[in-house]
Amino acid sequence: MPLRRSFLTGLVALASTGCAQAAPPRELVVYKTATCPCCEGWVDAMAKAGFKPRVVVVEDLSPLWQARGVADELSSCHVATIGDYFTIGHVPSADVERLLKEAPKAIGLSVPGMPFGTPGMEHPDGLIEPFETLLLLKGGGARVFARHG
Repeated sequence: MPLRRSFLTGLVALASTGCAQAAPPRELVVYKTATCPCCEGWVDAMAKAGFKPRVVVVEDLSPLWQARGVADELSSCHVATIGDYFTIGHVPSADVERLLKEAPKAIGLSVPGMPFGTPGMEHPDGLIEPFETLLLLKGGGARVFARHG
């Protein structure tokens, strides 16, 4: 009987590990210029949300989004990679979490410009501009992923 019990226990353990989903990636590589203080605010916000950011300073960000077919109008002051995805600008951590969980067929997310109230762009008076996080689609398109403010 003990041999049968240990076999069944091992079988249950094997089945439960085989069914478990891999945890979403937490490593985040952030590309920014040397003179961007709001980018540091975003990096700090992402670290507080449990991501593990690593900053890479570059001279020019535009080749990074242009190489992925993203239009300049959808750009911002920093870009990041996480897993197979790419983010541009002050994307809220909750949106990145949702992206990783849902895993849509897309390039990544963008918050174009630098709206007040986004992570790293907090306003001293607490002002939050309404903004949208866009899902960047393969082929250059985009659609609204989330609305904020």
